[in-house]
Amino acid sequence: MPRIAFSTLGCKINQYDTAVMKSSVTEGDEYSVVSFDDEADIYVINTCTVTGKSDSESRRQVRRALKRNRNARIVVTGCYAQTNPQEVAEIPGVSSVLGNNEKVILKDYLGHDPGSSSGRSSDIHVSDILETKSMHMSAINGFQGRSRAILKIQDGCNSRCSYCIVPFARGVSRSLSPDELIQQAALLWRKNYMEIVLSGVHLGGYGRDLFPGTSLPAVIRRILSETGIKRIRLSSIEPREITDELIELMAGESRICKHLHIPLQSGDNYILRSMNRNYDSWFYEDLIAKIRDKIHDAGIGCDVMAGYPGEEDRHFENTYRLIERLPLTYLHVFAYSPREGTSAFRNGETVTGDVKAERSEILRRLGEDKNMMFKKAHIGRIVDVLVEDDRDDMSGMMKGYTGNYLRVLIKGGRSAMTEVEGVTNRIVSVKVTGIKGSSLSGSLRG
Repeated sequence: MPRIAFSTLGCKINQYDTAVMKSSVTEGDEYSVVSFDDEADIYVINTCTVTGKSDSESRRQVRRALKRNRNARIVVTGCYAQTNPQEVAEIPGVSSVLGNNEKVILKDYLGHDPGSSSGRSSDIHVSDILETKSMHMSAINGFQGRSRAILKIQDGCNSRCSYCIVPFARGVSRSLSPDELIQQAALLWRKNYMEIVLSGVHLGGYGRDLFPGTSLPAVIRRILSETGIKRIRLSSIEPREITDELIELMAGESRICKHLHIPLQSGDNYILRSMNRNYDSWFYEDLIAKIRDKIHDAGIGCDVMAGYPGEEDRHFENTYRLIERLPLTYLHVFAYSPREGTSAFRNGETVTGDVKAERSEILRRLGEDKNMMFKKAHIGRIVDVLVEDDRDDMSGMMKGYTGNYLRVLIKGGRSAMTEVEGVTNRIVSVKVTGIKGSSLSGSLRG
């Protein structure tokens, strides 16, 4: 039985797609899935291309696979493969290149005669993603070793932010039909997943392309009424797509995680216009205030970019001051990375690498301070934690996440629930007693 290993880079969408590929190859017991750290006959690398660093990491994963087995078949797929198939094919050792449409039927391509590290040209199968207009459910067995499952309900993006390559990698916005969505959510529920993460490239645009049209709040209500899923979490969602209806639904429904990740990118209105974002800093600030008013203990994170072309000290200062006064709980900080094919790429870079690094570090420190304040506010509280299957690597303690996205290390308690098998994949009450490293720590109640 051939051994096959997977490596996933980037977003939750890619994690879902990898789970689909694993399900594809394990049907019929034709392949044995092993760790990417083990020797395998086939290595599949599901790539990201959001930044130049992502591309570099993809190439590093190819080298890593070849170190495990220099004669292995190396299949590279995902967004880097979709946008630059020839460049990927020229990476030494790559056997096959599959686009984002092709990877969902990975098993079909494993029967092809590929190129290899012996010097033959790579086998390239990359269709025009922009021609893909619909989305259908893919067979998925689950997420091995996880208490939460990702459910991709939307793919693609119709926006054209000036810096972003994603629409060229993922195509136009398209949604999974509500009936297919409910079918898959119910399947994950029957497989005993306590939490599902609704994910999409443009999640808030869910349902607009369907006929009849629907919306994210509408389909969440169906999941709540037609399945017993204990927790529903939303992945990243654009500011303009967080409606009053969605906020009210989150505030009033205990099974929806009080957690939102809302991209900001810049706090300066000139830069936001240059980025072709469809909001300004005042709209963003008002939105966060509205969310905090309705959902007092919400975990609210954002993406922010440093060093976008044209960003001067005064623009960066506006971004810093906006974030400083907002009740955000964590930041994902990125340095601008030019992506060929985007409109920003044509403008060239005006901010040096050193300045980008310095501004990124300043924002990271600000994010760490805000995250620490949020954690400290939870000391002494009782929180609900979904306990994961594996223990924390450093401390050996049980671990999990709260609904508002705080990582908690669990010391144990006085009852039989102290045994790992008694609490894994369960939502338990924990008394927060302190902070350990980057996590909260506390004891089981019971």
